[in-house]
Amino acid sequence: MFPQLSAVQLTGLLRSWNAGDATALERLTPVVFAELHRLARGCMAGQPQGHLFQPSALVNEAYLRLLGGERIEWSDRTHFFAVCARMMRQILIDFARSRERVKRGNGAPHVDLSGIGEVPAGQKSVVDLLDLDIALDELAALDPRQAQVVELRYFGGLENDEVAEVLGVSAPTVVRDWRSARAWLFGRLRAADRSA
Repeated sequence: MFPQLSAVQLTGLLRSWNAGDATALERLTPVVFAELHRLARGCMAGQPQGHLFQPSALVNEAYLRLLGGERIEWSDRTHFFAVCARMMRQILIDFARSRERVKRGNGAPHVDLSGIGEVPAGQKSVVDLLDLDIALDELAALDPRQAQVVELRYFGGLENDEVAEVLGVSAPTVVRDWRSARAWLFGRLRAADRSA
């Protein structure tokens, strides 16, 4: 994940940055920027081709929010990953809401959930990004960890082993949560699509 830094080094630098150490920020910047790019590529992979928001723009916005937003008390690298995944989700949702000024469904951002739901072979499941956000909030009320798994996998672009490390659970637990969450989301979004 952060090849140049161990987990302990990263946590130390995050805490030093939090304490106002400018040299810690200088050391973190290239590493964090590279990681944000990796997360953004994963996050944007589910977006339709030609999406107006590109990974570089997502990285720049996330980086600006990290630096200029509300001061975050970083506890460790796990906290960092969770915040970044949530931040990227929020940036995309904010973008979708701004586009929502155009008639809903006509130009509103959509996402391909073929990789999330148990979609039959050859069939794509495309849903509105705002519907996905609402469904994820509903899932979080039912099972917060499953919602975190989806957020870290889909918006954060992390693999199962990385998600397990971030959440402090085993990889098989992440796989079970991912399967269950995908099935729940697919059913929830499919029901919403039918009612629309």
